[in-house]
Amino acid sequence: MFLRRLPPSALVAVGLLTTLPVPSRADDAAIIAKGEYLARAGDCIACHTNPGGALFAGGFAMPTPFGTIYSTNVTPDHETGIGDWTADQFYGVMHTGRFPDGGLLYPAMPYAFYTKVTRADSDAIFAYLRSVPPVHQPDRPHDLRFPYNNRQLILGWRTLFFTEGEYRPDPSKSAEWNRGAYLVQGLGHCSMCHTPINALGGSSESQAFEGGLIPMQNWYAPSLTSNKEAGLGDWSIEEITALLRTGVSHRGAVYGPMAEVTYDSLQYLNDADVRSMAVYLKSLAEGTPPAAAVSTVPVPEGHLLVDFGKTVYERECVTCHAEDGRGMPPDYPPLAANPSIQMESAVNPIRMVLNGGFPPGTAGNPMPYGMPPFAQTLSDDEVAAVVTYIRGAWGNRGTSVSARQANDLRTAPLD
Repeated sequence: MFLRRLPPSALVAVGLLTTLPVPSRADDAAIIAKGEYLARAGDCIACHTNPGGALFAGGFAMPTPFGTIYSTNVTPDHETGIGDWTADQFYGVMHTGRFPDGGLLYPAMPYAFYTKVTRADSDAIFAYLRSVPPVHQPDRPHDLRFPYNNRQLILGWRTLFFTEGEYRPDPSKSAEWNRGAYLVQGLGHCSMCHTPINALGGSSESQAFEGGLIPMQNWYAPSLTSNKEAGLGDWSIEEITALLRTGVSHRGAVYGPMAEVTYDSLQYLNDADVRSMAVYLKSLAEGTPPAAAVSTVPVPEGHLLVDFGKTVYERECVTCHAEDGRGMPPDYPPLAANPSIQMESAVNPIRMVLNGGFPPGTAGNPMPYGMPPFAQTLSDDEVAAVVTYIRGAWGNRGTSVSARQANDLRTAPLD
């Protein structure tokens, strides 16, 4: 009876609806599982989950040179989370860096990279976030200094540093290379750390992956090209894959912020995706020889540091890293021909001597060997000497470091 009162066009629509396939629970589960995997690839949990807090409830403090930003609640709570968002709105946030009401996101949210994520992948991540337990937790206001607390300034930042648009495959490259580029440039947002950051908190595409100091953390993200440092061009795909997946390889190990990325994200990716990332990363460094290192320490002082450093090395380091610097990989990383020892910045080796550390515990390396801290037993002169020694011994080409550099890093945050 009701159908007779509908116009013919509506009758056609009703007929079509009866023939369209209805998504099954299995389909929904597959989309949610895909979204969880992609959220891991994007390392979303690292920022949107406060240590000790509820999953994706936000509140994680991110210190920046402009003040502290707190991550948002992305659970499906209807009042304080994204429970009232649509898939279109979520994609808009990922793609444009704007809230559903048009408000501007601070670029601590890596939308400059997430804009490359496809609509299908965005929908899957949204489906996964909608499946996690809702948490009623209001977002904590950011604590930014004037004038950076004025969101309208983000318009200038976006003009200079944001290009909206999904990833476009390079037809001259393989499908594997393009998959790696999509993950590295997009969800992985690797160049957010591995590209120099300027005074405005932005980076230039021309300097992508050339390495830089991570603001407020006092760790150096190494160059992934060979312009400044060794890069990955002479690594095998297997060596790069092992480092990404397990945190250790026969070339070295990851520590600091990269250890967190491996622990929270990379170890969960499948073999094909990790290999595709390795293929892409290796291509960034091929064909570009490293630049010559220039030391800021006077030559006579540098020679004294090397001689003194050899004494410290033989006393404190030789048991694990061997007299010739070859170490016992992957448990005790090699120091000879190790790119992380020879980088333009000596921040990382100084911090490792001072603070020690462990690679991440991963499925592929569940019981990692660690390095003890020497901050309490070595003076600034001894730290500078031993780091200078390992940066120049066994054919390494790193420059000398000073006692002042060692002293400056004694109070650096440990995370």
